[in-house]
Amino acid sequence: MSEQPDREEVRRRVRERTGKPPLPAPGEPPPANLLLADLVTRIGTYWLRDGVEKAFLKQRYDADTAHELVNNRSAIRKLTAIGLAKVATKSVPGAIIVSTGVLGKVLFDHSKARRKKQAAKAARLTDQLENSPADESETTRT
Repeated sequence: MSEQPDREEVRRRVRERTGKPPLPAPGEPPPANLLLADLVTRIGTYWLRDGVEKAFLKQRYDADTAHELVNNRSAIRKLTAIGLAKVATKSVPGAIIVSTGVLGKVLFDHSKARRKKQAAKAARLTDQLENSPADESETTRT
């Protein structure tokens, strides 16, 4: 049996037959390749994050409002989000701390919304009592 050439050898032979030159690497020094890979990964991550944020906001707002909310964030908010994400992804204690903070914020928001709803209901009932006509039975007894 003869030895089979490896894939790189087969590709090189095909390129020689077709007259195509070998494909150059994106960057000659390895740090340049790492920089390009990092750049592509970060761009993809930003696009994905913006898409997820808009999808969450579209559940509550229309598409234009969601787009404005995502694009008009301040630099401080963006840096805070990046910092918290780094803390959460670097260690298990960091992930626990950040997730506990997020859970606390969600629970606080739900509690605040529930209290607001109860206050509106109480105000509505008070308005109904104040605006209801007086009972005729009370006025006729006296």
